[in-house]
Order: sequence, then C-alpha cells, then structure tokens
Amino acid sequence: MLELSPERRSPTKGIIITFFALALLGGGAYLLVLSFAPQIGVFKSQEPINVSALSEPKTKDNRIIIPAINVNIPYGTDGQAALDRGAWWRHPERGNPQKGGNFIIAAHRFSIQPTPQSTVEKSPFYHLDKLKKDDPILIDYNGKRYGYKVNDTSTVAPTQIEIEAESDKPKLTLYSCTLEGSQDGRIVITALPMGEVTTKQPQH
Repeated sequence: MLELSPERRSPTKGIIITFFALALLGGGAYLLVLSFAPQIGVFKSQEPINVSALSEPKTKDNRIIIPAINVNIPYGTDGQAALDRGAWWRHPERGNPQKGGNFIIAAHRFSIQPTPQSTVEKSPFYHLDKLKKDDPILIDYNGKRYGYKVNDTSTVAPTQIEIEAESDKPKLTLYSCTLEGSQDGRIVITALPMGEVTTKQPQH
C-alpha cells in the first residue's frame, strides 16, 4: 500500500520569506519618514531664525535668508550645482539687489535624500507657501545685506515663463515646484525691496 507523507517546508525558505517581508515593511516605513521629514520638522528646528544673531554678510558668501520658514542658504549662478548647494540665481543679467530689476531665485521644494536630515536640507523651499504678506526676506549680496518684504503669492503653470521676465521696477522673485511636481505648476513669491539693511542690534 502506497503511503503519502506530508510535504515538509524548508525552514530556510520560511526565514528568507520573513526576512524579505520585514525588509519591505521597514523600507516602506523609512520612505514615509523621508517623505514627511520636511513637514514634521523633527530633525531640524523649525523656530524662526533670530535675525539679530546672524553673522555679518561676507563678500564671497551670497545667501538668501527667510526667517519665517527657517531658510538660510547660499545661492549661485551655476545651475544644478547651485541647486545642490542651496538656490539658483536665475538670469543674473535681469536683476540684483544693488541695481534693481527682476532678481530671480529658484530652489527645490522637495528632494528626497538618503536620510531625513539631508531631505530637510535639500528641500529649502518646502514651506514657501507659508509666507505671508510683509514677511521679511534678507539677501546677502557681495558683502552687503538687503531687505525685501513679501508682496504677493501665486501659483502658475509650468509654461508661464513671464515670471522670469525683465522688469523696470525692482523686485525679488522666488519660485519652486508645487508639491505635486514640476509638471503640475510653480509657486511664486514676489517681494519688494527695502534697500540695504542692518540686522545687528545697536550697542549700548
């Protein structure tokens, strides 16, 4: 008489399946942490920048400082390399804090990176939509500090390149992709100049 014995599963196979299942769960959870890192702000202080504690502007360290959303990053003209460091000064011939015109700066809204901290650092304009009218923006340019006040916030289509057009009136234009991506549109902040400013408290 033929006897059938139950099939025995290899314990090694079960261990491998369990390992991969746990790895997938862990990877998914970590991806969620990376995705929400700029929003929850637990890896970097979200307190507004103390303007009076800022160091003096340096000639070779051009920076954009937005106290309300804790942004203090360098900007440059070298395209992707500038974006990787902080922000990209677009079309320098169209404007700057000293001569006026349309001074245009773009930066990443959200760029996922290997760690939560680096994701926060590489997403400097994540909270750009939180800026309100009259919020101050500081620009360090060639060793001097210039002030701007937010005037308007808007969302435009990716094809609306007029945001980078030349301007007879001095202004600062900041923009970044919406959180849905570059194909969805751009959030645009325009700010009006206050001239050269000092951020140090007077000594008594």
